[in-house]
Amino acid sequence: MSLVLYTWTTPNGRKISIMLEELGLPYDVRPIDIGRDQQFAPEFLRISPNNKIPALIDEEAEGGSLVVFESGAILTYLAEKTGRFLAPSGAARYAAMEWLHWSIGGLGPMVGQLNFFSLRSPEKAPLATDRFTREADRLLGVMDRRLSESAYLGGGDYSIADMAAYTWTFFVSTRLDHVLADSLASKPAIYRWLKVVGDRPAVRRGMLVPEVDDEAPIETIASLKQRIKLAEEECDALRGPGQEELYLQACSLVEALELQLEERLRQAVT
Repeated sequence: MSLVLYTWTTPNGRKISIMLEELGLPYDVRPIDIGRDQQFAPEFLRISPNNKIPALIDEEAEGGSLVVFESGAILTYLAEKTGRFLAPSGAARYAAMEWLHWSIGGLGPMVGQLNFFSLRSPEKAPLATDRFTREADRLLGVMDRRLSESAYLGGGDYSIADMAAYTWTFFVSTRLDHVLADSLASKPAIYRWLKVVGDRPAVRRGMLVPEVDDEAPIETIASLKQRIKLAEEECDALRGPGQEELYLQACSLVEALELQLEERLRQAVT
């Protein structure tokens, strides 16, 4: 398979699986368990010099095999490779790029720090928790104002900017809601956007990648079956005049996933 995604069950990792699912491109999943420090393995360091997921290898890139690390760079690469989810030029392109970089430079890092100090740190640090709570609230306010005047972050069209922000905003609404409950309650535009983006079949599939357990260091059979089910639903929804290209693309994804499942099942009995 030409695309290989090194990832884990984090907001940063799932940005890329969402993009790949949206594009309908088959890809192989290589989980990197950051809870077990697998990101520091020498073989992964050769792929990602910063010891961070996600990373992507495109074995059929123009000019030869290409490795891309950092989520924003990967999203931009895939968008430019396929000509989708990022305007080729003009104001629409730069609006999407602005909000993409706003997310990867602000929302993600600040929410990540808030998660650490409010939930994971063994020692309480009230000053740090308050500082990152206030900054997360400010960033959510910026986001809500934007979404009050625009359907998506980059403008009227769904783009890589939305994919980058969705995973972290979903994390806030499900894992940090007790910390940011008052903030979220006053931001209806974010809730509208979360539902619109979250209802996309490709987003639902991408949020399942990777599903891992202690016995399976590769994508599990259950996760693949769920991705196939969601892809089949999307395929059925695209039946009808005027959607032939998208329908064929969705059906091709189903076929690719079924081939992956066959290989996983073969590995399970050998």
